[in-house]
This record gives sequence, C-alpha cells and structure tokens, in this order.
Amino acid sequence: MELENDPLLRVIRESWGYTELRPLQREAMEAALRRRDSLVVLPTGGGKSLCYQAPALLADGVTVVVSPLISLMKDQVDRLIGRGVPTAFLNSSLEWEDRRRVSGDLARGRYKLIFVAPERFTGERFLASLDSVGVAAFAIDEAHCISHWGHDFRVDYRRLDQLKKRFPDTPVHAFTATATPRVRQDVITHLELKDPVVLVGDFFRPNLSYRVERRTDAFDDVQGEIRGRSGQAGLVYCIRRADVDDLAAQLKRSGIRVAAYHAGMSDEERTRVQDQFTAAEVDVVVATVAFGMGIDRADIRFVIHAAMPKSLEHYQQETGRAGRDGKPADCVLFYSGADYGLWRTLLTQHEPADVDHKMRMLSEIYAFCTGARCRHRSLVEYFGQAWRRVSCGACDVCKGQRAALTDGARLARAIVDGIMRTGQRFGPAYVADVLSGQVTDRVTERGHRDLAAFGALAEHPKGALIAWMSQLVDQGVLVRDGEYGVLKLTMSGWKVARGEAQATLREVDRGRSTKKSRRRKELGVPAKVEEDVPGGPGSVLFEELRALRRSIADEEGVPAFMVFSDKTLRLMARAKPSTRSELLDIHGVGPTKVERYGARFLKLIQMRGEGD
Repeated sequence: MELENDPLLRVIRESWGYTELRPLQREAMEAALRRRDSLVVLPTGGGKSLCYQAPALLADGVTVVVSPLISLMKDQVDRLIGRGVPTAFLNSSLEWEDRRRVSGDLARGRYKLIFVAPERFTGERFLASLDSVGVAAFAIDEAHCISHWGHDFRVDYRRLDQLKKRFPDTPVHAFTATATPRVRQDVITHLELKDPVVLVGDFFRPNLSYRVERRTDAFDDVQGEIRGRSGQAGLVYCIRRADVDDLAAQLKRSGIRVAAYHAGMSDEERTRVQDQFTAAEVDVVVATVAFGMGIDRADIRFVIHAAMPKSLEHYQQETGRAGRDGKPADCVLFYSGADYGLWRTLLTQHEPADVDHKMRMLSEIYAFCTGARCRHRSLVEYFGQAWRRVSCGACDVCKGQRAALTDGARLARAIVDGIMRTGQRFGPAYVADVLSGQVTDRVTERGHRDLAAFGALAEHPKGALIAWMSQLVDQGVLVRDGEYGVLKLTMSGWKVARGEAQATLREVDRGRSTKKSRRRKELGVPAKVEEDVPGGPGSVLFEELRALRRSIADEEGVPAFMVFSDKTLRLMARAKPSTRSELLDIHGVGPTKVERYGARFLKLIQMRGEGD
C-alpha cells in the first residue's frame, strides 16, 4: 500500500522517518486501531514501543502507557517530544508544581501519550482523573511483571487488573520481550483481556553468536574478550554492585573506555552514563541487570556476562540488546558453580516470595550453561516455539567449539547403567547420590549400596553428574518422565547401555571436591545428619520429616532445601500441626507448598503422634 493512502505508514514516516515495518509491527498496530485487546511478545530490539506510540497519534484521546522505570520513561518522552509528539510523564521524580502542570494539561486533552508508573494506579485520585479525559487505550510495557511466573514479578503490576473493571470498553495492550507460554496466559487472565490478538515474534536471532565458558578469572576472561573487539560497543553484566565497580575500575586502568552502572548510583550518575554510552563517548558499560532497558543504540557488538544470570528470561533480554541493527554480534557467558550458590543465597535472603519458582528458573539457566544442546534451540523452545532447523550455525555447540571429554563415552554408559540398576524410578539427584557413593538413609533403605553402580563414579562431584544427565537428555539418550522428572532410557539410551552406540559428554564446572564424601564411603560412615537442639522436643520426628523431605526431593530432582528448610522442619516437629491451616502458620510454609506437600507431611506427623 502506498504511503499516501495509508494513514498509519504516513504518520510513521513523518514522525519516525521509517518507510517499512518489522515483523508483526503492522499486526500489532492494526489491533490497536481496531480497538482490540492484545498481547504482543517481541524479542528485545523488535520495535515494541512503536506498536503503541504510532497508533496513539491516530486515536481520539490519550494513550496511557504503564512503564516500570523512571529513567526509561523520561528517555522515551524526550524522544517523542523531539519528534513533535505531545507527550508527558507522571511519576515521583516530578516536583509538585510540575505534577500539577502535567495533570492540568492532561485534563485539557493536550497529550497523545502519558507515561505513568504502575504505582500511580494505587490511588483513586489518578483513576478519577482518567474518567474525564477520554482514554483511547492502555499500553502495559514490560507486562511480564504482572505474572508470578515471570522473571521480574512486581506487586504494583498486579493492581492493573482493575483497568478492565474501571474502563471496560477501553482496549488494553500488553507488551513484553520475555514471556513463556505460561506467563503469556497469566498476563491475559489477570488483565482480563477480551478475545485478545496474541502476537509472538521469532525468538531465533541468527545474527547473535552464543558462547558459554567456565570462568577462570573474571577480569582476565572479560578483558580478553573486549581486547579482541577494540573500539566496539558492548555491555558487561555482573551479579553484584561491588563486582561492577571492581571490574569497571580494572578495565579502566587497562585503558578501556568503560563506565559502571548500577542501582547504587545516583540518578544523575546513571543518566550521565546512559548519555555517554548512547553518544559513543564510552565503548563499554559494566552493569547489573538494572542497565539496558530502553537503550537506543543499535550497534552493540557484544554482550558479556561475567557471571551467570538468574534466569533464561534475563539472559534472553540482556543478550537481545546486541546486534539490533541486524549485523553480527557476540554473546559470551562466563559461569561457575559458585554463581549458582551466590544466586541461591541472594534469592532466599532478599527475594523470598515465590523462591521455589525462582530456584527452578536458576536451575534452568545453570542447565543451559552446562548443557550440550544448541543455544539458540534451547532459548527458542524455552519460549514455546518449535525448532525446525538441524543446526543454528551460530553457537559454540553447533560450531563444535566445546571439546568433548576423552572418557565421555565411558561416563555416559556408567550413568545409563546407574539409572537402569536403580529401576528407572528416580530423578537425577538420587541417581547422582548412588553413582557418587553417598551413604544416605534413602540409599541404604532401598538396598542400593549393594549395587555395582554404587560409587562407580565417586571421583566426580554430584553436581557434575547431574549436569551430565542433562546433557544426555539433550542428546535424546534419556528422557525426564512425569511431574517429578524421573529419568528413563530412550531407544538411544538402550543402545548406549548395550554398547551399540556412544554418547558425547562435555566438561562442566566440577564444583567442590568430593574427597571427604569418598572417604566417608570407604569407611562406611553414614552421611552426617544435622542435629536438632540437644534434648529439644521433636528431635525424632524432625529426622523423620527430613527423610520424607529427602524422598520428595529425589522424586522431583531438586535440592532438599527447595521442599522445606531444616529450620521449617524443626518448627514443624515442635508444633505438630494437624491441619492445613496450622501448617500455614509455620514460618517457611506457603500456600503453594501446602498444596504440593502438605498432605504427606501432615500424615507423617499424625502417624507419629499416634505412635507416641
């Protein structure tokens, strides 16, 4: 269609200078123009902002954009004003006089877009002000924040469910770059979207080359990557603010044009760094996850993770900031088993809400790091899309850059043998206990200390064995079955067991030494059990609760602490709850865990009480 005959393309050309659209942008804008609710999932760099900004210029009334970051809000508003679009924002950064001015201009219909933080919807005053201004549409940016199952859940976003109740005839458009099928459905349900248009972009970015390596030294690893890309624009992500400051200082001393960015800096400092990077006054920004949203720079040639991020959603979003111009870009991730432990501590201490789900997400990114599967395929399938290519040709796995273990075939056959001999009835954690020779109560009770497979791979850490099992799943040798991830052999697995085929295993982070556990096995000493308070009530029940927890953890293939902590089990043993309500009163027990585990723990407590 000619530009002159298409009002949408004409306004895009006049205000943004574009003469063509990216995939799905047209469909998203047409849904907005038809006043249809929509959910739009476009990977980072896919042009989500234009999907709600352009239709707003053709609509009667103001489009209210919900955005999570004040800095991102200001950046977008400045750019729109620069294009002649009447726009403003309302957030806590404005002085009282400015808030009053913006509110007055909003009431007088002077804006086509108004950007607000989700917290703005907690007060009746703002909602009442929208009743009279003629809202054309609501656009929810970073909509994954609505979902408990998302990687960045925010309580204030949940309050957006009132939009459809308060403005039932006003269309609501949800936008995000990272949403699994489960998160997408949660967003649709919670926002009460009516017959929404659902558009999901292609998560395969062939211009991005992925590589994952075990970290040796953070500074040397990162500096080596940057030195090979002198003068190119790049981002380096760290876990903690202190890591950001240290790494940025070392890189600066080595002559690299670099700046640090994290939430501990003042608003002025962070704005200055963003402006310097956008203007190419610095080449590299070392940052926490706080950096990157809304950065308008298409020529980022590399994204380096100095440590493992806490989820595949974060990883996809952060690496997606590279190569937005369509040209080749590199994404390099350095990881260590210590990263898993650090994230586990940070999550349990500082983000206790939905910690079980967050730990599963952490396990998924760790499996991505240690796995032997195409990186692009892992990401594409994680976000619910089919993979129909033989090879991506753009990752370390498909390029053959990950060296195979020289004794990988022997290790694979030993792992398969261990799964066979334990009856194909357990998850990876329990099989790893048997193969590494862990003398636990469960292994002893089941008679698995007498198996030939017991201790067959005692020279390898349990974590490495679990990672290798994931690699065998990736290769189709094993399959995870049922809710608890029980490992079973496929047809390929039986061929490996009979010596008719070989599997390939690759090196993983080996974690801590198992010398102590091997010595305990040689001596026949039972694994140490943490003692209860000497003489304290419930000590016998406590051990039985721990045994039940271990059994459940084995079934689900997760660490025992993800079921219940020892502290929670002690409280349970002392309080002896008899109902679900009483169980919920115990610290560390939430509705989700009561639903999943409550009946089994209450039954054990009741049986023990009858025995007493």
